[in-house]
Amino acid sequence: MLESHFGRKNTKASYKTKVNYVRYADDFIITAISKELLENDVLPVVTAFMGERGLTLSTSKTLVTHITEGFDFLGQNLRKYNGKLLIKPSRKNLQTHLRKIKDIVNVNRTSRQDILIKQLNPVLLGWANYHRHVVAKETFGYVDYRVWKLLWRWSCRRHGNRQKRWVKRNIFTQSKARTGFSKVPYCPASQ
Repeated sequence: MLESHFGRKNTKASYKTKVNYVRYADDFIITAISKELLENDVLPVVTAFMGERGLTLSTSKTLVTHITEGFDFLGQNLRKYNGKLLIKPSRKNLQTHLRKIKDIVNVNRTSRQDILIKQLNPVLLGWANYHRHVVAKETFGYVDYRVWKLLWRWSCRRHGNRQKRWVKRNIFTQSKARTGFSKVPYCPASQ
């Protein structure tokens, strides 16, 4: 559809307009050399293309913006900082992830530690694996801090009649640089 109007990819015609298209399922982004080109030329072509198929372009979800302002796509924020494109986990995706973790911890208030760990691990690993290829070090650090805080509160509540020193010694493991949450022995047969 876009090739017929703006030239095939890697041709002279496509280099002039720099119109590119990325699609995943029913989400897509279209980039171009200028905002005017997108609004005046590309948007009508896309609207007509979707109209032929009985679809409409949602005005609330359609965003025409400059890359320096950034935009969210598939749970990640794409934005140029000082001419360098950085892709980070989006704030909305981060908040949803933290809310999901908090819900798991709240549902398991009286559960054993190993059960809580078994429920949290797939959620944490899945989210981290999805965002591992982008600039996510600060975000991972923030998630680590928030998860530690949730687990500390869970431990203090679960062992409310114990001192915090006892909770730290008996629930958390301590290494030189990190504090872990597992005093549970690893037993692969029980999985």
